[in-house]
Amino acid sequence: MADNFPKPVRTRRQPKQARSQERVNCILGVAEQLFIELGYDQTTTRAIASRADIPIGSLYQFFPDKKAILKAWANQYFEQEYQLFVQLHSELAEVPIEVYVERMVGAFDQFATDNPGYRAVLEQLIDLMIASDISTLDNYDSQILKELAHFLIQRNPSLDIAMSELIATTVVKVVNEMLWLSLTRDQVFRKQILAETKILITAYLQTYQI
Repeated sequence: MADNFPKPVRTRRQPKQARSQERVNCILGVAEQLFIELGYDQTTTRAIASRADIPIGSLYQFFPDKKAILKAWANQYFEQEYQLFVQLHSELAEVPIEVYVERMVGAFDQFATDNPGYRAVLEQLIDLMIASDISTLDNYDSQILKELAHFLIQRNPSLDIAMSELIATTVVKVVNEMLWLSLTRDQVFRKQILAETKILITAYLQTYQI
């Protein structure tokens, strides 16, 4: 399964020494903060280099442009989400489905809360996306869908592969849209929409005796 996961963004010079890796981490950390504070459009590579206290040439040794930094962050977030998904499935394999949905939706909402750059990065990635970049999101979705379809069959072995994949697709797409919507509104509405999402998904999965 891991073989199909989106490949990390290739930097111009792969960091082989600890000092180089620290510099890459610094660049990414500073860039994320500026994306949050200023927005992607207003953030420049010079601003990133300045705050990171490194020469602009050093930044370009690792990242050819601002978009490469954005995609590097997106890949990190996608991998973290996927690993969270796998971990929760191992923990929640036999709990009642309403408990599974409560924990799963809550975990991904908490992930977005704990990572304030997540929204800024993903929103901009979608806005910038061109045909060659769509595979990043498509491969990520594919991994999530396969993992969920496998989980559904484990819970209800009478489901065939095609049906489990259809259910998984419905769940992932609905939850993604509702979680994204919740991030655009105030805290009261956010709690309300998350509660409705849990009710909706629980009822849907119960229809298939999952």
